[in-house]
Amino acid sequence: MNKQKPESAPKTVWQFIDENGSFRLDNPGRFSRLYFPLANEAGMLASITPKLKGDTKIGQDAFLTLPVSSEDLHNSKANRNFWVIQDGRHIWSAAGVSKNKKDYTDLVTVEAGQLWHKLTRDNQTLKLKSEITNFIPTSGERVEVMIVSIENTGTAETELETWTAVPIYARSADNLRDHRHVTSLLHRIEAHDNGVLVTPTMTFDERGHHINHITYSVLGADGHGRAPEYIVPTVEAFIGEGGSFEYPKCIFEAGQPNENARHSIQGKEAMGAMRFAKTKLKPGTRAEYIILLGVAEDRAEISNWLYRFASSEKAHDALEQTKAFWLAKSSQVVFKTADPVFNGWLRWVGLQPVFRKIFGCSFLPDFDYGRGGRGWRDLWQDCLALLLTHPEETRDVLLHNYGGVRIDGSNATIISAGDHKFIADRNSITRVWMDHGVWPFVTTELYLHESGDMDFLFKKAPYFRDTQQSRAAQKDADWNEEYGTKLKTKSGKVYQGTLIEHILIQHLVQFFNVGVHNHIRLECADWNDGLDMAAEKGESVAFTAFYAGNLRRIASVLDYLAQAKNLKTLELAKELLILLDSAGKNKPAYHNSAYKRETLERYYKSVQPEISGKTRKFKVAALIQDLNAKADYLTRHVRVKEFIKVKSGHEFFNGYYDNQAKRVEGDHPSGVRMTLTGQVFAAMSGVADHNQVQQIIKSVRKYLMDPVLGGVRLNTDFKQIQPDLGRAFSFAYGEKENGAFFNHMQVMYANALYKRGFVQEGYEVMRGIFKMAVTVENSKIYPGLPEYFNSEGRGMYHYLTGSASWYFMTLLTESFGVKGHFGDLLIEPKLVADQFQNTAVISVTAPFAGRKLQIVYRNPKKLCYGNYRIASAVLNGEKVDSQLAAQDAWLIARSTLEKLSSDEVHTLEISLEVKPRTTQDPTIYTSPTLPVSRPQKESGVPAIKKLFDTFVHNKSSS
Repeated sequence: MNKQKPESAPKTVWQFIDENGSFRLDNPGRFSRLYFPLANEAGMLASITPKLKGDTKIGQDAFLTLPVSSEDLHNSKANRNFWVIQDGRHIWSAAGVSKNKKDYTDLVTVEAGQLWHKLTRDNQTLKLKSEITNFIPTSGERVEVMIVSIENTGTAETELETWTAVPIYARSADNLRDHRHVTSLLHRIEAHDNGVLVTPTMTFDERGHHINHITYSVLGADGHGRAPEYIVPTVEAFIGEGGSFEYPKCIFEAGQPNENARHSIQGKEAMGAMRFAKTKLKPGTRAEYIILLGVAEDRAEISNWLYRFASSEKAHDALEQTKAFWLAKSSQVVFKTADPVFNGWLRWVGLQPVFRKIFGCSFLPDFDYGRGGRGWRDLWQDCLALLLTHPEETRDVLLHNYGGVRIDGSNATIISAGDHKFIADRNSITRVWMDHGVWPFVTTELYLHESGDMDFLFKKAPYFRDTQQSRAAQKDADWNEEYGTKLKTKSGKVYQGTLIEHILIQHLVQFFNVGVHNHIRLECADWNDGLDMAAEKGESVAFTAFYAGNLRRIASVLDYLAQAKNLKTLELAKELLILLDSAGKNKPAYHNSAYKRETLERYYKSVQPEISGKTRKFKVAALIQDLNAKADYLTRHVRVKEFIKVKSGHEFFNGYYDNQAKRVEGDHPSGVRMTLTGQVFAAMSGVADHNQVQQIIKSVRKYLMDPVLGGVRLNTDFKQIQPDLGRAFSFAYGEKENGAFFNHMQVMYANALYKRGFVQEGYEVMRGIFKMAVTVENSKIYPGLPEYFNSEGRGMYHYLTGSASWYFMTLLTESFGVKGHFGDLLIEPKLVADQFQNTAVISVTAPFAGRKLQIVYRNPKKLCYGNYRIASAVLNGEKVDSQLAAQDAWLIARSTLEKLSSDEVHTLEISLEVKPRTTQDPTIYTSPTLPVSRPQKESGVPAIKKLFDTFVHNKSSS
């Protein structure tokens, strides 16, 4: 039995205060770039900081408050402020943004949960305590609710005068540097009984102005629903000449603006400032105020907000409803391990794909780029986690997304928020990413296994059409918007192909789209957007391996359909015959890159600018043969040509060729050059054989793993800019795509190691990411997973990252081993002793087949993967048989689960026992520093196909 020393729990600065991921952070001011997301599914978006900075908006062109980036969080004085004047003398900002804040001693705490944020400031000098809670109701209103509570913690009665003060920006983020003053002249400001309304006359754009119909508002009421007694509607009137948001003269000097300023309110920067009636508080009592920050496309909405939220009772009810909504979202998949910090942290990681669905890749302070919407890669990878947590919501999304594929195998790169229309590029640049073709199948394959819905592959979708042709190498001068954005046949009808046809086109085109080294062209970049300067001669060996793995897995899906569903033929566009060149007796010259490019050109000419619309039936057996032949060639080519040895004796894969057609990785006078990407997909795809994966692990530890922080870097330090490869190497080393601890690639590395059976090593990477995230003195972030950690260990670009989907999926389907197999439930745990620590039982609750299952693992001997097998599976107290002969995994028929009630949680107990050694056991690889792992010795043969073969054999023998 493997003995493993239990790992000490990582030290965190914030503390979880319940089992739902709610947390508390004392003295948050020691971290200068903290922010927290607030949102609802109606598209109201906000960020908030411990000083109530951040912004509120519904999109790029409709910001209620001043747009902020991460640097603005400490530079800007604007916030959602709340002022208290005690006994007519002492002025205090309950948000902590005041020129006189050093006059007071405040104990400051932030508590936050899903998705609410509470700031508490306990003023030890004035004996006052404020609690300010912000949230966005999940009932669908585009309004942010702010509940302010002021408590008298002293021993004597005190009189308070209170103000709220929120600057109203009320226009597009573009206008920060494009006619900031001119666009303020468009403001039409109205002093409402409950606050301030701003309705600009138009949206300013010199390419074409538009009449505006949006009203921005800051409204207020006390806890009893009473309106403020005085309104100040402009910045000019509120801060006064020579004043500031930290020292508004309206509060510190005059008490109210002069009459002329108050009445000259049009065409000014607007201010949501209002004073409430004075109140007296006895010791231990409190007063409450409700502030509403809203964006309305219909003025009638404003009255509804006041009716729904403008009292303490109503606001607190809405807060509880919001908490319940997000708790339900985050409770679809719940892990219970021996580490409560890990459990709580996962609650946030599991929500991050939902955040990306709502925010896109913009609108939080680190994400100061883009204009909303999500990129192509984001669409598909966010669905990985959503398929596991909210499968019923995802099928139609996948079907719609396929409409973004072009007939040349490329795709639209952006899907807009709201109307979900496809856009060629967010910056109107003609370009394509060579990796985009792999992601739709990765996500679709997961859907097929989770649902068993094989008919999905035969659903039809259109193809995206615009001016780009031949993967952006050419433009169609005759195309215009009147033609539309859907590919048509020569007869003028919109052409639709099955989803399996879309998938085949994405992969077959890329097989032929090669450079001089016969690897797939890098084009404008791959997953690493920073490799964007090698469009002519660059090649991505890394994604050539990924495409090879996909080709083989597509063949496996077709093989399943042929055997299990008796599928004999597949109807496809007749033009695909050009690309399916080995689907008969032909033996194409795949070693000849010129042949491949010529074949691709023939295909382009046959489908552009229109397709014939004619189809033909292809024999499935011939398709499988063709796909496997292509996968075999790529596998051999990468495995033999690109596995290199450096002078130290370490071996790894070269991942790229640059724009001079030179190999990127290997020995170099400035030091060994190596990328993590080049290793990940060679291993994940099965292109790397068993021994090569071992060597990858050794080389990653040598060159990419940081001995102090523990993470794995994206690349070694090339020590020079690389104008023949990409902008990434012009970044400071350790930042972004140049050698940062890029979590997306780290998690995919862990996923690859799990898939290949190197479980302890995969766990080590996953655990390392978690430790970096929760070591808050370094990461300086709230719970969750950022896009990357820099060389200092700081978490960057928090919340909106595809790594969250991959982390969640890897933990559930690989580590906990809960996944589908063509609709049936496969239990294949890859657990290590450290995951049990002080317990013999861990569990995960997850949906499957429309049922909620709690899968409980019992491991009293704390056995590591490779040393255990499944002894038994008990469903709701009754043993359930496996459809597999081997006991490393347990396959439960979907029909068994569908007999269960759909409105309760069902318990599936999996008991693990010592696995007896047999002569058939694969060779054990012993890591020099870690307990043994059991890798799969085979390469290039998907484990899922072997599982299917085992399943068929078991069924036939019985």
